[in-house]
Amino acid sequence: MHKSDSIFVDFNIKEKIRKTEIAGAEIGGAASFPFMKENDNPAKPLIALEIPYNIDEGYPDIIKEKWRGKSLPQILEEADSSNADIISIKFNISENLLNEKISEIKDFLKNIASKIKKTLILRGANNNSIDVKLIPVLAQNAPKESIIAFADEETYEQIVPYVTKYNHILVLRTPIDINLAKELNILSIDKGMSPDRILIDPDMGGLGYGLDYGYSIIEKIKQAAFDGDTMLNMPIIAFIGEESYRAKEAKTDSFEKNWGDYKERSSMWEISGAAAMISAGADIVVLWNPESIKVLKGII
Repeated sequence: MHKSDSIFVDFNIKEKIRKTEIAGAEIGGAASFPFMKENDNPAKPLIALEIPYNIDEGYPDIIKEKWRGKSLPQILEEADSSNADIISIKFNISENLLNEKISEIKDFLKNIASKIKKTLILRGANNNSIDVKLIPVLAQNAPKESIIAFADEETYEQIVPYVTKYNHILVLRTPIDINLAKELNILSIDKGMSPDRILIDPDMGGLGYGLDYGYSIIEKIKQAAFDGDTMLNMPIIAFIGEESYRAKEAKTDSFEKNWGDYKERSSMWEISGAAAMISAGADIVVLWNPESIKVLKGII
């Protein structure tokens, strides 16, 4: 078939995604979209297992059941010996308890310093009024070089100085918009953040209607990066577990039997979202269910 008879796809990528190394893990460095051989792409997606600091009512029963009866240090030890590449800890602290928990969090971070061998993601509470106080504490007391998550347009000015001072990588979150992602990257770099220390979080939607938005925006960001946009060529991280378990199909066993086994369905919901985002170009996917990681590793 002649070139004029078909759609011609140019696989000659102009640029690569920035590559960051942290605690032995390589993030980014892709020369093409995932699993393409045309550019001898060596980059591998990384999988993180996220653990809540407090297992509260916001977590589905299947996750509560997994960690029930275990202390946080025990959970971390189990997670560190799992086949996850990265361990993420979400500090889901309520605002009214924040001040009294700060000292406890500092001690906790100090105590895990010698116990956790894998790369760490230290996450705030997803509440800006809490995170502008909490995330600086996490950055200052992190037991080692870590990924700090996250800053957005309302918090980056307060958070960036601490992340740069203590030499961490920062996740920047924007609401599923390529222009907003680029703008926040530029603003954070102007504030002193190195572009090589940024991860883009496009705040993907869950499965269903939102999946198409998340998938498309990751593809758009990657294509812009490959076309030479140096303000969008940072690795991408997607918090899949949090999004997947918002869906009632994944968090409740109240469906008819023809929906299948709840535990399998719940895990497959998360796996489907993660597989889609990896195919779109996500460099790190963050999951909640350890069983999902086993399956996803096999898929990859």
